[in-house]
Amino acid sequence: MSTAVLLPYQQRWIEDRASVKVCEKSRRIGLSYGEAADSVLHASAEEGGGNVYYISFDKEMTQGFISDCAGWAKAFHAGASEIGEEVLADPKNPARSILKYSISFASGKVIHAFSSNPRNLRSKGRPGDRLVIDEAAFVDDLGELLKAAMAMTMWGGEIHIISTHNGDDNEFAVLINDIRAGRYDYSLHRIDLDDALGDGLYRRICQVSGQIWTPEKEAEWRAALIKRYRPNEDEELFCIPAFGGGSYLPRALVETCMVDAPVVRFAGSRTFNMAPEPARRADMREWIDAELPSLLEGLDRRRRHTLGMDFARSSDTTVIAPMEIGDTLHRRVPFLVELHNVPHKQQEQVLFALADALPRFCAGAIDASGNGSYIAESAADRYGSRIEQLKFTEDWYRENMPKYKAAFEDRLISIPRHDDVLEDHRAIKVVRGVPRVPEGKTDKKGQRHGDSAIAVALAYYASYSASGEMPMVVSRARTGTVLSGYGGIDCGASTRGYM
Repeated sequence: MSTAVLLPYQQRWIEDRASVKVCEKSRRIGLSYGEAADSVLHASAEEGGGNVYYISFDKEMTQGFISDCAGWAKAFHAGASEIGEEVLADPKNPARSILKYSISFASGKVIHAFSSNPRNLRSKGRPGDRLVIDEAAFVDDLGELLKAAMAMTMWGGEIHIISTHNGDDNEFAVLINDIRAGRYDYSLHRIDLDDALGDGLYRRICQVSGQIWTPEKEAEWRAALIKRYRPNEDEELFCIPAFGGGSYLPRALVETCMVDAPVVRFAGSRTFNMAPEPARRADMREWIDAELPSLLEGLDRRRRHTLGMDFARSSDTTVIAPMEIGDTLHRRVPFLVELHNVPHKQQEQVLFALADALPRFCAGAIDASGNGSYIAESAADRYGSRIEQLKFTEDWYRENMPKYKAAFEDRLISIPRHDDVLEDHRAIKVVRGVPRVPEGKTDKKGQRHGDSAIAVALAYYASYSASGEMPMVVSRARTGTVLSGYGGIDCGASTRGYM
């Protein structure tokens, strides 16, 4: 039966030709096996291509990679030498000696595989050369290694970084968050166990081992694997770095970005809520006329503005956050509007009064989860494509909260100085590896759920979504088919790549 040699996630990784690409992944899904295939094609190319330098933290991993390269070279008829082995001794510290394995190709290029960081990496890097860092979260001093390696990209070289996680404060986890925050324009892939299963991992295991695949057997295999990795299954299998607790946005970080700015509030009484809608509308018009004009007069009419709205009907607090985009791209929240226990129609009334008056209103993001869908839909009807009706997902938090945190770290945002606003931001925690507001109330009165933090985060999200200024995070590379068939290569020749 004809089949693609590599699974779709391996193909997507190979097809991504970014100069620097990074993958956070589950254990034992065969990404290094796919990387070995691509490394052989890269090193054996008569035109283009280049040397490959592979670094891991472990002798067995290095031996496994170079063995896979030898297998692929034979399958591709790539004209490769036998595997060479050399000890790079450290005379000052023999315990730090490094094993180096190499395969030479008729093209004149070489694959070098090291069992630890080579000290002379800065001298490497001809045009087209590639560095592969495998299980990067476990290598010594990843930051220094990358600093030395980046020179490769100046001459058209490539850097491939692959790893499972090793704690949320590890340099690899920090790198992932910096990419999501837009600090680096590196290509980012994420492949957890379920992603790999969806692309056929267990089917391939069955094929290699001569078993018949069934959905029931796959479910049993998945459950057994998770049980085997407990209590570390989240980190080992689902790309969720282990977390030590505490606020995602520390007090000191938030306070440095706080400025004097008003927070205006309206709380709906029982009498207000039971009144006919025309009466409520009149009362709310009086409040709008009393509170908003002076706030709106202070806005810079030359600047673009966005807004974010976190919706709540009665138990929590609705917060509407306008945001001004400065000429240096600094984001400023000039004021916040908070509504507690206010009917939908009057929340709509306040939102429209505010959005209508915002100078150069270019984008808004509104919480469309649950009952918020009514307000979000009404706003989209009124303002068209400027409004994004956003339903929160784990992927949204994963991709966008690091960008929001980076705005505080880089002092590129100003928010109102208010204790409730501070506590809302401090309520953001890392839950299963993703920064978000956990379930339950976040204030002593039981009326808040991190509401102002989410509203401002939505306004910030709208500000860069509208302008397109933030780098795109790549989760899936260009589509296509690579390494399909290759003359009937036995795609199951080695189970090492998958297990």
